[in-house]
Amino acid sequence: MRGTTIKLGLRSRLVIGGRYPRLNKHTSYFHLHLFPPPPWSAGQPQANIYLGRRAGRLASIIVSHYSSSRARHCGMTRSTGPEGLEPMPLVIVQGFLGNTGRWLWGDFERHLNRDLKSTPRRTIFVSVGPVSSLHDRACELYYSLLGGTVDYGEEHSTTHKHARYGRNIGLGQYPEWSPSRPLHFLGHSIGGPTIIKLQSLIKQGHFGPSAHPKMIVSVNAVSAPFRGTQAVYILGERPDAAPAVNPLSVGALVGKGVHILSFLSPLLPRVFDLHGDCRSLTYRDISVLSLLKQLWKSDWAESRDATPFDVTFQAADERELMGEGDVEPETFYQSHVARMTQRSRSDQFGAHTPSLRHIMSPFLYILSRLLCTFDYSNLQPPPSFLTQRAPARSVPDGDSIMGDEYWANDGVVPIFSQWHPLPCGRTRCRHFGPVAPELVEYTDNDYHRDRVTPRPGIWCVNWQEEDANHMSLLPLWTGTSRQRRFWEQLGRWLLAVDKAFVH
Repeated sequence: MRGTTIKLGLRSRLVIGGRYPRLNKHTSYFHLHLFPPPPWSAGQPQANIYLGRRAGRLASIIVSHYSSSRARHCGMTRSTGPEGLEPMPLVIVQGFLGNTGRWLWGDFERHLNRDLKSTPRRTIFVSVGPVSSLHDRACELYYSLLGGTVDYGEEHSTTHKHARYGRNIGLGQYPEWSPSRPLHFLGHSIGGPTIIKLQSLIKQGHFGPSAHPKMIVSVNAVSAPFRGTQAVYILGERPDAAPAVNPLSVGALVGKGVHILSFLSPLLPRVFDLHGDCRSLTYRDISVLSLLKQLWKSDWAESRDATPFDVTFQAADERELMGEGDVEPETFYQSHVARMTQRSRSDQFGAHTPSLRHIMSPFLYILSRLLCTFDYSNLQPPPSFLTQRAPARSVPDGDSIMGDEYWANDGVVPIFSQWHPLPCGRTRCRHFGPVAPELVEYTDNDYHRDRVTPRPGIWCVNWQEEDANHMSLLPLWTGTSRQRRFWEQLGRWLLAVDKAFVH
């Protein structure tokens, strides 16, 4: 059987002739062997096409494009799961300071694909700015999948004083992404709001008329600070003047570390990639004196265009006022809530406190205790969820001014913020109680049926992973029964969404 060989010479010459599919790199040219021959070869044994000098890059692009075209030609498209060929892929968006990729997440795919009898679900890890704003992260996420040069938008870049264009991604990880070939998304921590921001920007037309919100078929969030977290104030953000940062704080130290890593980034491994291309902060772009000025007062870390400000209650309220977070009628939503606190039996007012078993994670344990006692009345402007009376944990008569959901937390995020964007009265949501994993597929209770038959345009809040901290489910794989159960249930839910989407 005949195929087609493409020879890409460094002297700008392309020759078509040949046999089988592989890519050989030699010192002065590339051979691409394609089988069967692509349609544009027209069955000719040889043809000459003149190209630009970067033949090697073109070779990679042609191979990828040809492979995806052949897959579509052979019917390898989105399917409904075990009966089909290829389930819709799952895109994984990591959280704050998360840029490790697959190696930290471990052997989760075996459990995710437990119920898939044939082709496993593809998982795609995207690299976005680990400390960047939701807007910048969402733009980087979009172009990481489709490819091309990251465009942050003229208005946004002018407002926040950085370049409009970021790095050139080249060929994206899923260039066929479209309304007819949508993707599932899973976000841990700030990865959850990043996905919501992406869908909002798509809806606003930021990426042009070809993009549509239904390109995101499902949003899956774990321990996501949709409505902000008091942790950012505890770590250094000024409660009365955000995004300013207290100089002697953890947040200030992190900001200095970000600038040092950005300055040295051309010399560092990819795990330290902060995606600061549009800000020109490397030693190739600025002097040591400029670096010292940024270490004294950061134009990035202490701005409204960075993760710390975006997880303040003020920023969350601003997004809600703009309608960001409204559910899309063709998208399936679910969130997973974690809680490491419980009511204290020794406190007369029933204050929350973290379980002692979490003391082995001292940072999360200490931070959780501080979250439980945070004074919301110090926040300026006051968050929208505060009542007219001054907030406190409780009052002497035992009547709680604010619900437990504002104090119970996973060590980083209060549980009310993990539910979904917007208050319950302004969105569509269903909060589910725990159900035994072995009964998930067999229960007749309507209260739990959405876990098996998801419904679009409504948040399914899975309540709740008891005695679990911010890292218990994701991203660090330890192989616990809790993690295995989570991935198996997620796999079933995604499979149900696949089937619902087709029908």
